[in-house]
Amino acid sequence: MSAGPGTPSGRERAVLDRIDKARRRRAKVREERITLAHGSGGKATQTLIEAVFLDAFRNPLLEPLEDAAEPTINGSRLALTTDSFVVSPLFFPGGDIGDLAVNGTVNDLAVSGAEPLYLTAGFILEEGFPVAALSRIVASMRSAAEAAGVSIVTGDTKVVQRGKADGCYINTAGIGVIHHPHRLGLATVEPGDVVMVSGPIGEHGVTVMLARGELDIEADLESDTAPVHELVAGLLAETPGVRAMRDATRGGVATVLNEMARAADVAVVIDEDRIPVGDQVRGASELLGIDPLYVACEGRIVVVVDGAQADTALAAMRAHPLGAQAAIIGRIKADPPGLVLLNTAFGGTRICDLLVGDPLPRIC
Repeated sequence: MSAGPGTPSGRERAVLDRIDKARRRRAKVREERITLAHGSGGKATQTLIEAVFLDAFRNPLLEPLEDAAEPTINGSRLALTTDSFVVSPLFFPGGDIGDLAVNGTVNDLAVSGAEPLYLTAGFILEEGFPVAALSRIVASMRSAAEAAGVSIVTGDTKVVQRGKADGCYINTAGIGVIHHPHRLGLATVEPGDVVMVSGPIGEHGVTVMLARGELDIEADLESDTAPVHELVAGLLAETPGVRAMRDATRGGVATVLNEMARAADVAVVIDEDRIPVGDQVRGASELLGIDPLYVACEGRIVVVVDGAQADTALAAMRAHPLGAQAAIIGRIKADPPGLVLLNTAFGGTRICDLLVGDPLPRIC
């Protein structure tokens, strides 16, 4: 007998039990005050989320800590997400805070397997912020929404005193409908599955960092900000064995993989020489002393699929322009559980842990 609407199957119950076990490990914030590291997407962020927010708001929809919650209303599966954008500078090669806000919200819905439909937009503006700059941001949001096929249907505006913000911050929420029949999520991955990325990583974070003009580094780079909903739809249509998807924003690909290893209690083993990284990103990262695996992307996704369907999934992604350089970068194994291991280009193996600190603050 199949499970009815809203009733988890046996496999889904096992996944939910796994999530509950992982989240019940007691986290504690050791710092007395919030630091920039708490916004990096790494260890400090996860501890803050679990020790403060999850502990206070704990419920079955929040518990998985995926990019979107999945409420079921009258038999329809929905995806609901929210995000905030504080990028500096507001305008950068390849995009700005406006299209970043739209694309980021659309992508959180898309990687949940949902068709994005409606967005909200809340603006926190600093006294003295130029109206021309605001108009430019709003026009960018309109164009991005049209390109993604979504509507911005409600919003809010607040103005704070001069010096109490940094020009413009944007908060969004998004809602979509899930048509995919299976539950997607990091906790569903299994040994034997394959890990993929949809294209070269690190372009957004490095672009924003260089756009600040604080470093004497020149590179012909643009942010990869883009809506991935069509790429995802094509992938899901061709590959029923998709287990999980994430857009690799704060904390980059490494953070997604560590969250996966922890949520599913598996080992994630990746190969350094298979990870697509552009020459300019690699060069700039070396000069900055950062690892591209930890740098945010805004138009790239990490995908885990049944190993038997790896070739099908790779072909489906490469059929879309945003996935033309998609690559298989690793596999899921049973041991050692909870760890991400990187096979280096020099023949060694090292642990790829969660990010500590915040080497690139305010990049999204």
